[in-house]
Amino acid sequence: MNKRVRPQDDFYRYANGDWLKKNKIPADESRWGSFVILRVEAENNLKKIVDGLLTYRSPKKGSPEQLVGDFYRSGMDMKARNKLGTKPLDVLRAKVSRISNTKELLAAIAYFHRLGISVPWGAAVDQDAKNSKKYVLHLYQSGLGLPDRDYYLKDAPEFVRVRKAYVDHLIRIFDLLGYSAKEAIAKAEKVMNIETLLAEASMDKVDARDAEKTYHKKSLAQLQKYVPTVEWRAYFTGAGIPKVPYVITAQPEFLKVVGSLLHKLPLEDWKVYLEWHLADDASNFLSEAFVKANFKFSQVLTGSKKIKRLWRRTLAVVNGALGEPLGKIYVKKYFDQAKKHKMDTLVSDLFAVYEERIKNLDWMSPATKRKAVAKLRKMNRKIGYPRKWKSYKGLAVKPEDYFGNLVRITGLERRREMRKLKRKTIDREEWHMYPQTVNAYCNFNMNEIVFPAAILQPPFFNFSADDAFNYGGIGAVIGHEMTHGFDDQGAKFDGKGNMKTWWSAADKKKFEAKGKMLVKQYNDFTVADGVHVNGELTLGENIADLGGLVIGYEAYQRHLQHSGRRMIGGLTPEQRYFLGFAQAERELNRPEGIKTRTLTDPHSPPECRINGPLAHFTPFYETYSVSKKDKLYRDPKNRAHIW
Repeated sequence: MNKRVRPQDDFYRYANGDWLKKNKIPADESRWGSFVILRVEAENNLKKIVDGLLTYRSPKKGSPEQLVGDFYRSGMDMKARNKLGTKPLDVLRAKVSRISNTKELLAAIAYFHRLGISVPWGAAVDQDAKNSKKYVLHLYQSGLGLPDRDYYLKDAPEFVRVRKAYVDHLIRIFDLLGYSAKEAIAKAEKVMNIETLLAEASMDKVDARDAEKTYHKKSLAQLQKYVPTVEWRAYFTGAGIPKVPYVITAQPEFLKVVGSLLHKLPLEDWKVYLEWHLADDASNFLSEAFVKANFKFSQVLTGSKKIKRLWRRTLAVVNGALGEPLGKIYVKKYFDQAKKHKMDTLVSDLFAVYEERIKNLDWMSPATKRKAVAKLRKMNRKIGYPRKWKSYKGLAVKPEDYFGNLVRITGLERRREMRKLKRKTIDREEWHMYPQTVNAYCNFNMNEIVFPAAILQPPFFNFSADDAFNYGGIGAVIGHEMTHGFDDQGAKFDGKGNMKTWWSAADKKKFEAKGKMLVKQYNDFTVADGVHVNGELTLGENIADLGGLVIGYEAYQRHLQHSGRRMIGGLTPEQRYFLGFAQAERELNRPEGIKTRTLTDPHSPPECRINGPLAHFTPFYETYSVSKKDKLYRDPKNRAHIW
């Protein structure tokens, strides 16, 4: 706490000021706070696991221990990686270099998609947003090397700075690929030209998160007619995509433009573009020179001062590619089952509170309330780890073939993904995060909320802590994820996970008006160098933050009826709850990193995630006697009471 700051003016710095002053961001991080500290703790536990696996004499072939241990061992052998240089790319570069016509260009794009390199568009399998019982192929915009289209198209100082650094990075990578300085500069220009054209065709980030604007169902015949410049059946065959009756195109206009560009632009330019994205995707798995070049550019976006140690970089790759077998070992070694039982109880309590809140809303009609409650009651919750683990049968992981291991793992996962298109039913046991991930999520199509094992730790969840901090921490996180099911996008989905209107027209209008209050409020927040928060981009997260605050608080008030009220450290239960809420979000950020995230991330910056929702919450005003003269005060008519 920093008692020199008035809680009525800046609660985030009141709750976290001393911590922010006393702590420093480690040189190899771009941010430092509750989530990152927990992530590092999870990393350290994972390192103990893999270090132990390296001592195994003869682990059973195909076991989690063998797969994880040998993959980690292959990545740690930097001497071998340096010796190989660019050789791991030879076969794929040769494939690109042999392209002699548009048909072969399309075949190369399809092959890249088998490898998980999603350029110049992407293809993925997910549920049909309007028929959640079916898996369907989604085609979407992709193909940019920078975080967002605005980095190519706008001339604000931050975009210009990053764009210039990106061109330098392109030149550096082409140099490492063996080209002369003149050739590298020319190739960088070709890549920038293509990516700028793709950026111009791309949907902006606000529209791209809109579930309705990104749903365009097309039969294969309709797709072929709409984008006749791409032979779609040939692409599907080459990409390993089974025959499907229809696809969902997220940005059909983008596909039309790209299809045209495949024919209009010189074939040699496309070959340069593909070679670049191959090298870009592979750079962290090649020699030290590529890794350092990649880090140098990442510094422009993150501000990190020092490259992470080899074990941390390798572990991140292993965790990303084989996170489930690694997670299976992690759960066995580090997850206390008692946490799962307590979390089950806590989640059930918050569901009861949420239902009561919906029933008592003064702005929603009875008919819409009934449907909202019906959706809430159908919402599934997953806690800790999957009940069913994925199979890695037949996967060959070799201790001396880092790049090859990655290609084989990616291929296996891609085939697993495409097999979903042949399934008659949805796999409702599947998780989209690993147990060792410090995060949580809400899946609209599944109508489920998921809490991996690694987030069930202090400061979010602590058996021995004051319950005010548990409700302000994990309680608010649970409420946050539940509210995502009812945020500006989640509210478009019903209890079965289908995008379907269940609101009355009048209620929908009121809900949207409340959302506009948040948009206007958050648009006024700024971070480093005056970069503004985008209230439309962050609306879903801001609604969820407000919901988490409210539901966590109401659940805590219920808890106090049984546990009794007491002062601790001179603070009331309510004051401690708000402190727990704010301290869970404390974070130091480097200027480069916070600017990048503010421009691209649907989450608001940390201080906005605390001061923003508190300014709408009446119990906060009552607890701290907030009045018109205080900075966090908002006129009652401008306070968004949503869930």
